[in-house]
Amino acid sequence: MLKEQLLNDMKAAMRDKDEIRKNTVQMVRAAILQVEKDKGIELDDAQIIDIIAKESKKRKDAAVDFEKSGREDLIEKNQKELEILAPYLPKQLSKAEIAEVVKGVISKVGASSIKEMGAVMKAAKEEMGASADGKTINEVVKSLLQ
Repeated sequence: MLKEQLLNDMKAAMRDKDEIRKNTVQMVRAAILQVEKDKGIELDDAQIIDIIAKESKKRKDAAVDFEKSGREDLIEKNQKELEILAPYLPKQLSKAEIAEVVKGVISKVGASSIKEMGAVMKAAKEEMGASADGKTINEVVKSLLQ
């Protein structure tokens, strides 16, 4: 189970004195525990992957701000955290693979104009999950519904 793997990875990082890895994994575990406590449920691997994907997205978004401000120290730390989170996520789909899935979703939903973008986005996001980020899906859907 993914939760156990995160715990083992955190212990290994502590033994190796790898501070960034320990803090990153600890942050993910804290987010998982917070959701479990708030909702009173035990998360499965798919839900844990969603949490890791959200944490990864936060770092990708922050990277833009760090680059604008020229904070090389934060850029480097952020990049390392992204590299630590990547192995826990499913393989990311390419734009061509996303386009194929979106074409199938468009035909399934029966969308013909940009007005139906919301329905297409919802169905595509459900189908692809954490293997594609919403921004890329959005770009592909817009280009196909033009």
